[in-house]
Amino acid sequence: MCQSCHVRTVSTYRTAAQVDQRGSGKGQPVLTTHAPQAGQGVTLPTTLDEAVAALTAMPAAVPVAGGTDFMTAVNSGQLRPAALVGLGRISEIRGWQYQDGHALLGAGLTHARMGRPDFAALIPALAAAARAAGPPHIRNAGTLGGNIASAAPTGDALPVLAALEATLIIAGPGGARREIPVSHLLAGVEMLRAGELIGYVRVPLLHAPQVFLKATGRTGPGRAVASVALVLDPARRQVRCAVGAIAPMPLRPLDAEHWVAQLIDWDKGRVIVPEAVNAFGEYVAAACIPDPAPAEDGTVQQLPPAVLHLRRTVAALARRALGRALS
Repeated sequence: MCQSCHVRTVSTYRTAAQVDQRGSGKGQPVLTTHAPQAGQGVTLPTTLDEAVAALTAMPAAVPVAGGTDFMTAVNSGQLRPAALVGLGRISEIRGWQYQDGHALLGAGLTHARMGRPDFAALIPALAAAARAAGPPHIRNAGTLGGNIASAAPTGDALPVLAALEATLIIAGPGGARREIPVSHLLAGVEMLRAGELIGYVRVPLLHAPQVFLKATGRTGPGRAVASVALVLDPARRQVRCAVGAIAPMPLRPLDAEHWVAQLIDWDKGRVIVPEAVNAFGEYVAAACIPDPAPAEDGTVQQLPPAVLHLRRTVAALARRALGRALS
């Protein structure tokens, strides 16, 4: 184990949560439900490479930073990891910097930090998603890297990162770094390997309107029933859209994106006819929630009322997002 990492033993997982909290990452070691409840090791590294070394030395350990999802499962008895590697003391991943027309975001950035005005001026859609992530205690604890690693369908940051076509910088053993598109991790095309951690997220700075909207099932901040992130890329004359919460990963309606981008007058204030904005919403919704395929006898089944309502919700969100981006 990394000698410079601080290690302590805790008697309960609730104590470990108070030391350092974070949800387990997609592709991390499988959690066991048969580990003893007492005497669990908690390692508290101060650098990214120390954290990787600790995970390499303890293959059954689980990285922990915010714990907004993970500790709920642990405290309810659903999960009992053999050891924890706390990420809360790694200062290098808790900020951001500019890099060749991109923003390099540390995986330890909290939702509360991303929701502030200075960050909103940098990446407005991601700031909006961070502010919508839940009540204050969730925003203060939850991190960008945890949102990606847990890959929960309702993760508010995920459709924004998909629409921005963000890239993940993965830290591995021996100081190794590799890059993968965020969509590859979310789709399971590429997974985190043993001992790896999400270190940074690289996002292009488009300097153009971007919007995040979501619908919830109750009043106030809550889990999304559906969400839409939409960004304009004037340099490439592109519209990029991602729909979240309705599938295991954010959905990109590529045909709808290409269709509406061709209708925008990019040279004259990004003008488009109102009818196209309405049609775009329907196009996105139908692409993400298609009609059932015809049966062998040629009959076509109707979507259930709840699914039809969800499709109308997606259409409304996509329509409003495009309208706001172009206004």
